[in-house]
Amino acid sequence: MDALDRDILDVLRRDARTPYTEIADEVGTSEGTVRNRVDRLVADGVIERFTVATRTGNVKAMIEIGVDVAVDTAGISERMATWEDVDFVWQVSGEEDLVLIVDAADTRGVNDLITRAREQEEVISTKTRLILDEQLG
Repeated sequence: MDALDRDILDVLRRDARTPYTEIADEVGTSEGTVRNRVDRLVADGVIERFTVATRTGNVKAMIEIGVDVAVDTAGISERMATWEDVDFVWQVSGEEDLVLIVDAADTRGVNDLITRAREQEEVISTKTRLILDEQLG
């Protein structure tokens, strides 16, 4: 990955729907080059998916989860990623092992996810932080 790829990714992170012609103008190359680069980044797994950020009025939260030492964090991450209202599951370093990024209709939905996480036999602790505001970079 070179500087042009990083420039293209910067534009797509701000708005994944930016037309290739606009990206080309912004990074100083042709639309065909942008198209080929994005196709390659997708094929190489650098771009995993294109997503939408919303302002739904929902309650957004981070549920930080500690798991037992002998747990396959990849396995529990995959399982939790399928739960409704979970946008992302991050495997992280530090006190906690996983972070669920959730977008629930209300605090009851967040609480249901906390309860569901605590019911998993691998989970030994949870901490929850409500997301009060976010800015897209």
